[in-house]
Amino acid sequence: MFNGQKLPQPEAVLQLSETNVAADRQGLTTNRTLEEEGAPRLKGAHWKADVMHVILRVTCMAASLTALSFMVTAKQHSFLVIYDFQFPVHSKWSFSNSFVYLVGVSGAAAIHSCLQMLVCVSRLLRESPAIPSRNYAWLRFAGDQVLAYALMSAGSAASGVTNLNRTGIRHTALPNFCKPLHSFCDHVTVSIAFTFLSCILLATSVVLDVIGLAKY
Repeated sequence: MFNGQKLPQPEAVLQLSETNVAADRQGLTTNRTLEEEGAPRLKGAHWKADVMHVILRVTCMAASLTALSFMVTAKQHSFLVIYDFQFPVHSKWSFSNSFVYLVGVSGAAAIHSCLQMLVCVSRLLRESPAIPSRNYAWLRFAGDQVLAYALMSAGSAASGVTNLNRTGIRHTALPNFCKPLHSFCDHVTVSIAFTFLSCILLATSVVLDVIGLAKY
C-alpha cells in the first residue's frame, strides 16, 4: 500500500510482457509460414506462364521460317499449252511484289520470335519473371501486334495472287497457270498457310501480353 493505492505486482507485469512477446513471435511465425507457402505457388504460376511464352515463340519462329523457306524455293519452268501451241513459262516468287512482301514479313516475324525466345529462356534460367517492367511489356505487346497485322496482310495479298493464278482472269483467254506450274503453286500455298499460322500464334502472344500488362 502507498497512499491508499496498491502497487502493481512485478510478477504479473512480467508475465503479461512474456505473453505479448510470445503472441508477437507466433504471429510472425504464422505470417512467415503463409508467405513461404504462397511464394512457391506464385513462382509456379510465373514459371508456367514463362514456359508457355517460350513454347509460343518457338512455334511461331518455326512457322515463320517454314513459310519463308517454302516461298523462297517457289520457282518452276514449264510449258503452257494454248490451242495446241506450247509456250515456255517461268515462274519465281520474286516476280510478285506480294510474295516478296510475305518473305520480308515472315523473316521479321522469325527474328522477333527468336529474340523474344532467347530473352524468355535467359530470364527463365535466372528464375526471373519474363516481363521485368511495364515498359518492356508495352514494347513486346506493340511488336507482337504490328507483326500479327503484317502477317495477316501479307497472307491475304499472297492469297489473292495465288487465287488469280489458279482461276485465271474472267472474260479473257488466260488459262489456269497452276496446271503447268503445280509445284510452284503448291509451295506458295504451303507458305501462305504457315503465314496465317504465324499470325494466329502472334495474336495469342498479344493476348498473353495484355494479361501481363494487367498485372502492372
